[in-house]
Amino acid sequence: MAAQAALRVLKQRIAIQLLGFALTVSILATLVFFVGGWIASSIPRNPDWREPETGITILVADNGLHTELVLPIVTPEEDWRQTFPALYLPRDDGQYPTHVAIGWGEKDVFLHTPTWSDLKPATVWHIAIHGGSAIIRLTPFVRPAPDRWYRPLRLRPDEYRRLVRSILGSLPPLPLGSPRQSYRGFDPSAFNYDALGRYTFANSCNQWTSNQLAAAGVRTGYWTPFSGGVMKWVPQTDP
Repeated sequence: MAAQAALRVLKQRIAIQLLGFALTVSILATLVFFVGGWIASSIPRNPDWREPETGITILVADNGLHTELVLPIVTPEEDWRQTFPALYLPRDDGQYPTHVAIGWGEKDVFLHTPTWSDLKPATVWHIAIHGGSAIIRLTPFVRPAPDRWYRPLRLRPDEYRRLVRSILGSLPPLPLGSPRQSYRGFDPSAFNYDALGRYTFANSCNQWTSNQLAAAGVRTGYWTPFSGGVMKWVPQTDP
């Protein structure tokens, strides 16, 4: 009996030690992720790029966690209605959109998670272990005004064309003549489309945003898992 009791105590001690080890590793991994993300986001891609005085103005949007790009729907370089016919439709208020916010993210989150408090632990676990399916979300706007959350950025026409090509490259190819399927999520004003790639904590929505800017030739960070890593490269306009 004494031997069995000693064995139980030993097992309990081992279990406690393993739990403590796992917690320590998790804390250290989280710390490395946050510190590494901030450092890597400060290393510039396209370091010699300078914003032109004239050009096509886009907006880089940030809600504190997620970033996306707000683009004019129609320019000589691109008419987004050709790719997304839903942008021909008026909004619920009857106004026709002039701009569209384009963001890339995880499918279940974009469709079924209106607030972070609605985020299911199972979804987080699935993303952490397997990665999540990617989706592109479009949100129509009417003449959005710049502010601290919507920062303007001017691009040269050729840079904007490169940005367009990069964004279109995030969409899966379709058979000729086939319509692109749209999903409706919790936001009735948004349109969601399947996208290429896998969403992970290392390959986040913010990394996608900075990748598109980098493809256009804009100065931005190398690895930007957090929204602040993207926005640090976009000057804030004066109020």
